Amino acid sequence: MHLAYPAVLAALLFCTGLYGVLARRNAILVLMSVELMLNAVNLNLVAFDVWLRDTLHSGQALTLFTIAIAAAEIGIGLAIVLAVYRNRGSSDIDRLRDTAETDAADAEIDAADAEIDAADAADAASVSADAEPHGRAEPAGKSTNAGTTTNAEATS
Repeated sequence: MHLAYPAVLAALLFCTGLYGVLARRNAILVLMSVELMLNAVNLNLVAFDVWLRDTLHSGQALTLFTIAIAAAEIGIGLAIVLAVYRNRGSSDIDRLRDTAETDAADAEIDAADAEIDAADAADAASVSADAEPHGRAEPAGKSTNAGTTTNAEATS
């Protein structure tokens, strides 16, 4: 058997997979491209095993290990992609950020929002106290609408 045919096919498969990893932005397509690259390696291992007429069949044994690793990789990788898709709504690689980075950024944004809310509440309290004549404020349970009553007013 000529070694050139499977070697050229493996090179084409590997280049196609490499292009898919570098050019694609969908995580599932990137995983499929990695599988193409692993299959190109498997093809080379088997082709060189046959060409060298190895009595131990080392290339075929390594191919079985590579297939097992590829199965584990696709199982774990697909689980991660599905979890990210459920949380973020997209499996686009460009839109994903590190979770630790987003958690820290979200905590900083939440702290800043809490400070702004506290300042707005203090401003609103001082404005409402200034707007009431003689410094009297309306009790919290009373409604400003004249025609409506609350449950507390109806029961008392």
